[in-house]
Formats: sequence, C-alpha cells, structure tokens
Amino acid sequence: MNDFTNKVFIITGGGTGVGKATTLKLADRGAKLVINYSKSEKEAKNVVEEILEKGSIAFAFKANVAIEHEVNEMINQTIAQFGRLDGLVNNASITAQIPMDDLEAATDDVWDSLYDVNVKGMFHCVKAVVPHMKKQKSGAIVNVGSVAGTTGVGSSIPYAASKAAIHTMTKSLAIALAPDIRVNCISPGAVNTRWWSGNEDKMYQLAGNLPLQRISSPEDIADAILFQLKQESVTGQVFTIDSGQTL
Repeated sequence: MNDFTNKVFIITGGGTGVGKATTLKLADRGAKLVINYSKSEKEAKNVVEEILEKGSIAFAFKANVAIEHEVNEMINQTIAQFGRLDGLVNNASITAQIPMDDLEAATDDVWDSLYDVNVKGMFHCVKAVVPHMKKQKSGAIVNVGSVAGTTGVGSSIPYAASKAAIHTMTKSLAIALAPDIRVNCISPGAVNTRWWSGNEDKMYQLAGNLPLQRISSPEDIADAILFQLKQESVTGQVFTIDSGQTL
C-alpha cells in the first residue's frame, strides 16, 4: 500500500542529499512532488527525470527560500498545478565552515546569510503553505534541524545557533497551527552528503565515538522524515537521528 498516493509535497533543497533521498522515497510511494532548488538546477532536474521515469509526477521550481516573494510564487504554482498541498519538507539549508574558536570569522554577513536561509527561509515556506493546509484542514510540515542545535558543536557557531532556532520554532509552530497542521523536526547527526566533501576528517571528528559505528546516509534521514509526515499522533517533536552521537 502506498500511503502517499496522490498526496502533494514540496521538498526544499530537493535535488541533493537528504532532500533528494526524501523526494525519491515519496515518489516511490505515489506522491506528487515539487522539487525546490536555488542553485542546484541540474541536480533538481535530474531528480525530476528520475521520478518521471518511475511513472510518478514532479516538477522543479527555482526559489531562494530567503526571498519571500519567490517562495510565494512557488506555492502558487504548486496549487495551480496540483490543486492542493499535503506536506512541506523544509530541508533547504546552508552552512559556513568556521573553526568554533574563530569568533572574528563569524561576521555579520555569515550570521545574516545563515539565518536568512536556515530560519527565516523555513518560516517563509511555512507561512506560505499554511492558508492552503488550513483550507483543507490537514497538512504536515517537517523541518530539518541538526544535533548542532542541541550540542552547540558543528560546522560553525552561527550554524549551530540557526539549528537551535529551528528546533524551537518547530515547537512554537506546532502549538500555533494545531489541530489541523502538524509540525515536527528531524535533528540529524553527521550525514554523508556533499556538504562534507573535502571535510570528511572534520565530519568524523565532530561525530566522535559513534556507538553504532556508522555515519548516517541521506536515506536514513529520509525514512525518519516520511515517518513524521505520516504519523498523525506526532507534533512538536524533534527526533534525533545520529547513530548515538549525542549519547
């Protein structure tokens, strides 16, 4: 049984990494998909081709989530194409590789760019989808955070702070949007994605002594996202998926 047959989902940053893995798993379960991208046009369109070859339905849409009118246009196009919207996966995110003790390198520009995408960008997407979900009296939103938002240790201090903000915003939105819309968050530990290309040593250093002795794959995180999209008794929760990294 395909639990997501004919359900409509927007995946931000859906052309690469966790976003791509989530998109493909939803497509396999019969969903209709909007694959958002900002810079990864080739990757997003390749994912669309892969989905169409499976016999599912998808289109790619370029929008910088930090720019609200671009987000609004993406939602308008989704409704025009599919007539409804059942879920949003807020996966688009950026980082900056800055040593934790290098405070001077954490400039205003770094702080602003990370918060504009990672926090305000997610909020723009939520704000745009809510009227449509409320109209149909159902909807599920999953925000992608990070264990850096819990431990304070990550690729940079501004990144960790932005992810902590996402965790808290998830809880606030879950309260604000209940009972019709559920809002949850996935908090991954180290995940083997292109973010760490060339920085694998730092990835393993940050991950530390993993009890499960494995780095999570994008598919691991995607499975958790699908659970939160489906499970109707879960809202306001931050699920840690980290191979025991934070133990």
